[in-house]
Amino acid sequence: MRAARRASAPLAALSAAALCVLLAACSTLTRRAPPQRAPLPAPAPVPVPRPPTGIESIPDAVPRSEPRSAHGNPPFYDVLGRRYFVLAAADGYLERGVASWYGPTFHGGNTSNGEPYDMYGMSAAHKTLPLPTYARVTNLRNGRNVVVRINDRGPFVANRLIDLSYTAAAKLDMIREGTTLVEVRALTPGAPDELTRSAQSPPPALYVQAGAFADAHNAQHVLERLHAAGLASAFIVSPLDGKSRLYRVRLGPVGSVAEFDQLTARLAALGIPDARLAVD
Repeated sequence: MRAARRASAPLAALSAAALCVLLAACSTLTRRAPPQRAPLPAPAPVPVPRPPTGIESIPDAVPRSEPRSAHGNPPFYDVLGRRYFVLAAADGYLERGVASWYGPTFHGGNTSNGEPYDMYGMSAAHKTLPLPTYARVTNLRNGRNVVVRINDRGPFVANRLIDLSYTAAAKLDMIREGTTLVEVRALTPGAPDELTRSAQSPPPALYVQAGAFADAHNAQHVLERLHAAGLASAFIVSPLDGKSRLYRVRLGPVGSVAEFDQLTARLAALGIPDARLAVD
């Protein structure tokens, strides 16, 4: 019995040593960082389709009387922390700003009024005009204009006024740049549609309007603030020109969306967030 116990002692010691090694190995394995997964490949960009054959022959939207859509026309709605109030009517609406366009990513999806989005149709998205609204959109860089039916909400990007369908954008010759400076004029079905500019008209001079004031002293105060901030292109348009009774503080001229964005951003930093695009 004693001999047997002595013979088993080295085995016991060996087994204990092996166990320690095994436990140490397991401990090392458990502390090892998990292998890193290979990053997922970036999604392929959605290809921009070529313009359909004879895109210029695709007819504009034709204004017609329609009931206010049951969807997409709340009194107001919130997006990205900002509240937008839907206009009660589109009559007399005229605004200038930046147009963008949306295409393949959204094609076939639902618009805000519940209709499917057709990138090859003559439609558009706007933040506050009632759905549907017909509007004439004029590219202020080349004079081209189209009539679209607004049935969607957007674009919710700073300084963007309207989002056009692919075909509407192609007819305005703005696909390559992606954005352009436009005038948006709401149309009333059955009322005369007076074109403000034709495709042959030269592009007008464009400016950023920082404000309009009935008091000349207020306009002068703003002008001095802008000059002190280094905005040397600011000037005042007096009401003596017969076009307005207001003193308008403007900057420019501007020749591109990039210049417009840059100036409006600088004005916003100075506490003037509502600058708009103006035409001479």
